[in-house]
Formats: sequence, C-alpha cells, structure tokens
Amino acid sequence: MENYETLLEEAYKKIKRIENQKDRFEIPKIEGHFEGKKTVLTNFYQIASYLRRNPEHFQKFILKELAAAGQKENDRLVLNIRVPSSKINQKIEEYVREYVICKECKKPDTELLRDSHVRVSYLKCLACGAKHPVK
Repeated sequence: MENYETLLEEAYKKIKRIENQKDRFEIPKIEGHFEGKKTVLTNFYQIASYLRRNPEHFQKFILKELAAAGQKENDRLVLNIRVPSSKINQKIEEYVREYVICKECKKPDTELLRDSHVRVSYLKCLACGAKHPVK
C-alpha cells in the first residue's frame, strides 16, 4: 500500500489548478438590436439567470441606471430609448459589483436576501459566509 504523501502528489498532478479565480466567472455581454427609437435586449433574462438574480430586480436596476422606461416582451427587454450596448454592459458590470460579487472574498457565489424586520437587503456569500448590506 502506498503512503499518503505519494497518493496526495498523484492526486495533485491529476487535477487542474485554477490559477486565476476571476476566469471562472465572466460577465456575459448583452445582445440586442435597435427597432426605430427602441433598444431590444434579446439575452437580458439569460444574463439574470446566469447571475442567479431575480430578473425583476435586475430589470429595475438597469432601467433606473439608464433613466429609461422599458417593459418585458416574452423573454426580451425592450427599452424605449436607443442605448449603445457598451453603456448597458457598463451598467451590468456595476450591478455585478454591487449585487453579485462578495466584498470579502470577491467570489460570485452569493445570494441576495431581504430582512423583512428591518427592511434591508443584504448580500450573503455562500463561499465565505460574509454578509453585506446593499442599497
């Protein structure tokens, strides 16, 4: 029977090491097109699903940050103004920094919870256990 150290070395050789944790979580880019004076975001709800966030919360944040009116049509979000995708992607990155990434360990393994007693939403990290209030 082999000793523990030999088995451990073999196991380390077989697994792939993750050198950079940020590569594990990549924010998807928005896809869409213009229809007249409107902007149609075709993968908006897929992004919300990827971020593991409530689509209504995500939509409310984006509409407020872009100062635009918009509505859900099937599985797309339609904004009543023309907005370049670069600006929308920037707002999505801001959302991720505020509502997805843990402030302590910088991992995206979080959930957004609401404490009904004090009416405060907070971010709870499933990786390190940290809790942080959010706006």
